[in-house]
Amino acid sequence: MGYQNFDKYASDYDAWFMANSVVFETELKLVAACLKDAGEVLSIGCGSALFESSLKRDYGVTFKRCIEPAEGMAEIARKRGFEVEIGTAEDSDYGEELYDTVLFNGCPCYMNDLLKAFKKAYAALRPGGRIVVVDVPKESAYGILYNLAMVLGTWEHPLLSDVSPNMPYPIELVKEARWRTTKESTDPIREAGFQDISFMQSLTADPHFSNERVEAPQEGYDRGSYVAFMGVKK
Repeated sequence: MGYQNFDKYASDYDAWFMANSVVFETELKLVAACLKDAGEVLSIGCGSALFESSLKRDYGVTFKRCIEPAEGMAEIARKRGFEVEIGTAEDSDYGEELYDTVLFNGCPCYMNDLLKAFKKAYAALRPGGRIVVVDVPKESAYGILYNLAMVLGTWEHPLLSDVSPNMPYPIELVKEARWRTTKESTDPIREAGFQDISFMQSLTADPHFSNERVEAPQEGYDRGSYVAFMGVKK
């Protein structure tokens, strides 16, 4: 599990979202809903800042700082106008009581130690601040599909014919990931000290059909393939 392939396949990451623009819009609406009244945001694992640029432009989200481990992704993010520091979620210095929200969007499946990063997020937040963790749960339709593709080592397999999206997530990036269950994602949030845990979900259509209609986010975590786990620093 890691991020090394994001240097080599950074452009493929953006190309996937461009080809799956409905999926992107569905996921964007979820993150935007979670960042309503977010104040000053620290984005961990910002990637190419594809989400950040849209959130800033279309929803007025203020990103005070961005951190990303892959130089190839950071280079694209800088072209989008973001100042990006190179570093991992676990080893970067977040600072103390500097932000109102810390965002981990789509990066937890490439992180090795969630608890270590979430403890840093807790320290970096002002009292009343929020952590927002968004990822694909292991038990979701996409999570199961990705794990099957990982075991098979390819999307070009009869078991995946007419099941996977028309343009699936690059297999090189699938192989880097570890999707966690909802419990595996929320336990370290609680252990880091956050309270009032809440959930929002989206991407509820089967993966083969998820690029046909933009979905609005809903509360809960029991049917979505993109789920936000949130907690508050009291």
